[in-house]
Amino acid sequence: MAVKNYILVCGGTACESSKATEIFNALTSEAEAQGVADEVQIVKTGCFGFCEKGPIVKILPEEAFYVQVVPEDAKEIISESIVKGRMVKRLLYVDEKEQNKDGFDIENIKFYQKQVRIVLRNCGFIDPEKIDEYIAREGYAALEKVLFDMSPDDVINELKESGLRGRGGAGFPTWMKWNFSKQVVSDQKYIVCNADEGDPGAYMDRSTLEGDPHSVLEAMTIAGYAVGADKGVIYIRAEYPLAIERLEIAIAQARDYGLLGNDILGSGFNFDFEIRLGAGAFVCGEETALLRSIEGGRGMPTPKPPFPAVEGLWGKPTVINNVETWANIPMIIIKGGEWFRSIGTERSSGTKVFALTGKIANSGLVEVPMGTTLREIVFDIGGGIKDGKAFKAVQTGGPSGGVITSEFLDTPIDFDQLTAIGSMMGSGGMIVMDEDDCIVNITKFYQDFCVDESCGKCAPCRIGTRKLYDILDKISKGKGTHKDLENLEVIGNAMKKAALCGLGQTAPNPILSTLKYFREEYLEHIDQKICKAGKCKDLVQFTIDPEKCIGCTVCARKCPVKCISGERKLPHLIDQAECTKCGECFASCKFGAISKR
Repeated sequence: MAVKNYILVCGGTACESSKATEIFNALTSEAEAQGVADEVQIVKTGCFGFCEKGPIVKILPEEAFYVQVVPEDAKEIISESIVKGRMVKRLLYVDEKEQNKDGFDIENIKFYQKQVRIVLRNCGFIDPEKIDEYIAREGYAALEKVLFDMSPDDVINELKESGLRGRGGAGFPTWMKWNFSKQVVSDQKYIVCNADEGDPGAYMDRSTLEGDPHSVLEAMTIAGYAVGADKGVIYIRAEYPLAIERLEIAIAQARDYGLLGNDILGSGFNFDFEIRLGAGAFVCGEETALLRSIEGGRGMPTPKPPFPAVEGLWGKPTVINNVETWANIPMIIIKGGEWFRSIGTERSSGTKVFALTGKIANSGLVEVPMGTTLREIVFDIGGGIKDGKAFKAVQTGGPSGGVITSEFLDTPIDFDQLTAIGSMMGSGGMIVMDEDDCIVNITKFYQDFCVDESCGKCAPCRIGTRKLYDILDKISKGKGTHKDLENLEVIGNAMKKAALCGLGQTAPNPILSTLKYFREEYLEHIDQKICKAGKCKDLVQFTIDPEKCIGCTVCARKCPVKCISGERKLPHLIDQAECTKCGECFASCKFGAISKR
């Protein structure tokens, strides 16, 4: 019997952690039990992007979009959607704000409406472990075109026409990097994929590799042809086991199909891969540190020049791009550089993938044309701030970036515009903050991260990050001075000029950016000794209003250090000397008797 329906089950890491495999297995078992196994094909895909509503199950051809599915829903999905051809209305996505009564079809879901998927074009549509499904969606057509219809110069010229800039953060023109390597005469050249995604809250590269590994393999092979390299290395952090597994499967399948190895497609061109695992060091996202790690050394940056494109891995010319950059290449070759340049802005063509997280209603992966405004991303795609709270800022670029405040919500987001307002694109992390977030606490968090991740090779980073953290810690405890703010700026600007690599040069960015836009909040911590958001524990005090306290004893029982005393049905008291500021009492009080200031 012919297949009549397809069931797509989200198989990204986030959904896997929410029992996506159990859902897949349950659907398969129910299809067998209900006698429709021959009529339905159940596919475990990559990430759909709408992580807030995962696990997601999509039914084709009806386009039913089921959200927050659990294994126990499998029986009803099969019996209703497949056997009876009716939708399970309770599982359909419905946007109450938009009064979407249909509750199905991605095109009707506001989260997707302003997205343009190039990098994520196959994620959520194909089984990433089956090469035939990739081939069915124009997979390896770009490689075939390159090998038989284009010269290496043609490939690089197409990239030049596209205007593609590196998506790892620096935004360097991709064609130029490739051309540097092409022009060097060498007996060996390398193509490297930087999949060492380390920014807090970022998971764009991981999801791309989990959902569409062949797109990266195809792109790197094309690069090998263009610059004269026959060896590819994918450097990926070991904390990405699912991405690694799917990469290994994809490489093996491509070899079996003659798309990797010697004499690819009978063209005479040779290219193959190996995977190297990183230990999770943030500094190894810097290209020279990454290369030292691949070589077996300690991941520490080296001075440039020479640049890796000329003298990289093992001293040989090496092209390094990150996952998102690679994933764009096949579509640029197929549709042309002019097509790609028609998307985005004049100096930042194409799309950008963001990991939208934080105090946002709809967290997830979003891919939008360069030039999309922050307001569109946060309020149209992201659905606005959770729980009706007020928007405060967005941190872009992770520990290397800066904050964007409400006055810049309508700024088109691209490489140059973000730099102009004191932030940066980075790899694509976008963390939304609301009125309950403390700027001092957030910058302290990022600086603590940079202290831990500094390789220690250069003094500006090794000493500077620690000094910046110590000053922020001092301010967060109400012990800061106005001189400390001046020192933050002096040290930060010195690090930007003197640090050896991008980690040290950009580590002060969150501080310098927040000092520019939220200086008053720093001054509140210094002059008034208060943290309005209640996140700096040393400046927080919980008190019990005797007029409101009924002596229910709940707060006393919840207190982990037993610092709350009082008789039942009588007002209680908090011993401030013993209080650890954990907030359990505040959260547990049902009568509003406990206040935080």
